[in-house]
Amino acid sequence: MKNISILMIEDDEILAGLLIDFLNKYNLKVTNYSDPYIGVSALNVEKYDLLILDLSLPGMDGLDICKEIRAKNNIPIIISSARSDLEDKIIGLGLGADDYLPKPYEPKELYARIMSVLRRYKANDQKNENISHFSLNKNARTITFKGENLKLTLAEYEVLSTLVEKVGCVISRRDLIRLAPSLGDESESRSLDVLISRIRTKLKDNSKDPEFLHSIRGVGYRLNP
Repeated sequence: MKNISILMIEDDEILAGLLIDFLNKYNLKVTNYSDPYIGVSALNVEKYDLLILDLSLPGMDGLDICKEIRAKNNIPIIISSARSDLEDKIIGLGLGADDYLPKPYEPKELYARIMSVLRRYKANDQKNENISHFSLNKNARTITFKGENLKLTLAEYEVLSTLVEKVGCVISRRDLIRLAPSLGDESESRSLDVLISRIRTKLKDNSKDPEFLHSIRGVGYRLNP
């Protein structure tokens, strides 16, 4: 089995060391950060297959971290916490965590939960690949929708290609603007909103009840496959 790369944000370094040693036996490469700010930043630098997230962290609450990460990233998240409050579990799962494992637990159980979550994600990815209405050809700079090439301006292509590459994930407005240099500076304009409206028109997507291109209030946009 290929190495699986896991990010852990856990300030109990003794526990983190034990889990890292155990999971390494199963070809699970774990990188731990006790500082939550550095841990969150690591997601923007490296690609990880899964996140193990503690809730009681110095300077940041794990639930806030879960919310922040889920708004931008589709990475599987397992919360590992000594906080046994049922409300925390309900909130964590509601914010987008895939599993909630209360401490203390055996490392074997964590391994089983990791593999279960990864299997679900793999199955969903394969399903999405099979049913996706979008296809991106980066070399030709074209996007097909339901088998037909879309006629897009450069700015429309830049925005839609970013959404297609991360289909099913919420992409922040800031990231869409950053990855679409043709938009220019949107600080005093609504150019991104206008562009999204034009793309919806070309997809024949109802803005009031969209099937494909959804606006996530206060965050950004998500493209359904």
